[in-house]
This record gives sequence, C-alpha cells and structure tokens, in this order.
Amino acid sequence: MAYDAEDTRRRIFDAAADEFAEHGLAGARVDRIATAARANKQAIYLYYGSKEKLFAAILRAKLEEISISVSIDPDAVAESAGQIFDWYREHPELIRLLLWEALEAPDGAGESERRAGFQEKVHHLVAGGVARHLPEDARVRAAQDLLFTIMGLIAWNFAVPGTCRVVLGEETDQAALARRRETVIEVARRLAIAAGERP
Repeated sequence: MAYDAEDTRRRIFDAAADEFAEHGLAGARVDRIATAARANKQAIYLYYGSKEKLFAAILRAKLEEISISVSIDPDAVAESAGQIFDWYREHPELIRLLLWEALEAPDGAGESERRAGFQEKVHHLVAGGVARHLPEDARVRAAQDLLFTIMGLIAWNFAVPGTCRVVLGEETDQAALARRRETVIEVARRLAIAAGERP
C-alpha cells in the first residue's frame, strides 16, 4: 500500500488534538501522539516542526473551524449564542486547548491573526446595527464588549462543567448544560437589547 502523506497528517492532527486537550502543551508526549496516530515521531517533526508548532496549528485550525461553523448574527444575537453553545458542547476540546494555552503559552503567538478575525466579527456587528445610537468609536467598543461577554457566558460552562453542575444543583452535566443553554440565550438576548439590537 502506498504511503498517504495527507492521511498521516490528519491522523497526527487528530491524535495531537486529543493529547493536547487532555495533557496540555507541557504534558503532551510526542511518542503518545505518534502511537495514537499510527505514525512515527519523525513524521510529526517533518510535518509540523515541533510540539509547540503542532499545538499552535491545532489551536489555529480549531478556531478557524468555529469561525466558519458559527457566527453572531447582528439580527439574532440570542439565537447565535445558542448555536455557538451547541458547537462547544459538540467540541469541548477547544475550551480545554484555550485554557492550556493561557496557562502554558501566554506569549500571544498568532495574536495578530486572531485579532484580525475578531475585528471582522466586531465590524459585522457594528454594520448590523449594534449600539447604533452611539458614536462610531463607541459602537466598536460596545460591539467588542458584547462579543467578548457572550463568548465568556458560553465558554465558562465548558471550562468548569463540574462547578456548573454543583452550583445549579443538577445531578448530571447534561442537565446543567441544558439549563445553562437557556440562560445563556436569554442573557444574550437582553445584552443585545441593551446594546441597541433588535430582540
């Protein structure tokens, strides 16, 4: 059977995403990634250069994936928050990767690329009418605050699922998340109204 480089890269990527989500950058082991990917360690270094570059590539790809999959619709902020919540429920590894990055790689690698992506989302919200009653620069700040607040409302549920379950007095993570989804949507709706959006 011929060697399939693209399939090998994909297997390495998937195995590394699981490894980094579970163990972080410092705790991840290249030999475990290679074993899980059914590849050799040399292939990992050949395709990605280093463990740090592999981590950065995975994080960049996961952020790109959510950016393509869901966005905040200026005319339906609450519904968008629900869709983003659902995406994170199906892909909890992104929150774990972001937390590991904050703990272990706080140097802002790839920050300019991410900043541009978020600026685009902010400008989309402003163009859609967020805080239309404010001057232009204040509208941008209001849209930034709205975006980041909604991101925080959603992310914390998946960052600390045990705490979510305990605080809400629910028996299971699923029951807690079902309650939280409804609350996040309602809070996002109220935030959008407060920011001058249509309900």
